[in-house]
Amino acid sequence: MKLAITTMETKIESTVKGTRILYGDTANKKRKMINSMITACLNNGYNEIVLPILQLQETFNGKVGGENQKMMYTFKDAGERELCLAPEYTAIIMQLAQTTFKMQKDVKLFYVVECFRGEKPQAGRYRQFTQFGVEIINPSNKLDLGVYKDLASFANSLILTALDEINVEINDDFIFIDREANRGLDYYTAGKGFEITCPSLGAQKQLVGGGAYPGGIGFAIGIDRLLLTTEKS
Repeated sequence: MKLAITTMETKIESTVKGTRILYGDTANKKRKMINSMITACLNNGYNEIVLPILQLQETFNGKVGGENQKMMYTFKDAGERELCLAPEYTAIIMQLAQTTFKMQKDVKLFYVVECFRGEKPQAGRYRQFTQFGVEIINPSNKLDLGVYKDLASFANSLILTALDEINVEINDDFIFIDREANRGLDYYTAGKGFEITCPSLGAQKQLVGGGAYPGGIGFAIGIDRLLLTTEKS
């Protein structure tokens, strides 16, 4: 078995293209960032929810956009059920809003999950990647502009908290918040949402994507791209 060791990761001949084995300082940075965001969410009244990677394909039909639909890892199990590895998790949260939490208001959740998409592998774009998601299910004031701005600001604060945890100093122009972004995902209200980007990352500059959808409002932070910013600061 051959090893090709870089400053970021370890690869072996059997590692699937677009996936990585993190180790040492890189793995420690990632864990510290996630832990700092978990603490911040708990301190702001959010509860963790643990979501399964294995999902029914139908959960994502007509919800994740045409491009992401094509990149899903799909298969049939021994019972001929059409399953997939989750490409994202907002569609699952939408189902919970309509079932488990249907009679509840302002349910504040966060989750740390692995996502799978058949992306063309490149820096900042992987076939397995980690997301940190934050959702408010059935918010009392979902359409209130103030709530929308507050959530975007909270996403930004989580990023700054994570970078501060690993002693990364950033410039004022390091991160850009776009509160009128065209998200391109079917479930977002009017297809619009907000994004937080890091211009120094180039083509893969998006760190956060979020917005309002039927049953809730929320965002997801790309942990692996956030990790890349530690090399660009």
